[in-house]
Amino acid sequence: MDPLRDMRIAEGEIVSGVRLDRRAAGSPAAEQVMRLDKYLKVSRIIKRRTVANEACDSGRVMLNDKIARASAEVKVGDVIEVAFGTKAVKVRVTSVQETIRKEDTKEMFEYI
Repeated sequence: MDPLRDMRIAEGEIVSGVRLDRRAAGSPAAEQVMRLDKYLKVSRIIKRRTVANEACDSGRVMLNDKIARASAEVKVGDVIEVAFGTKAVKVRVTSVQETIRKEDTKEMFEYI
């Protein structure tokens, strides 16, 4: 069997940590989703993924007004609220990308 023979991306298949949601990969309406802890790290809202994971486990992260686990899926339009001590940061997700330059991370979310 040749492992490279069938490289098509099926619905719901995970590719490099980003999962295509409910539509075929070639579809223009394909929507990307990512784990919450990874999104917090890639967008640099929280510096390290392990810290993001711990914040989710302790109930300090909310996704769409519900306490979220680190494995929750984030997609465009979701609202994330992170409690940092006495201060809370609330953002709306504008894009989901696997990798992004540090200078361009502000395009991934907007402050509310």
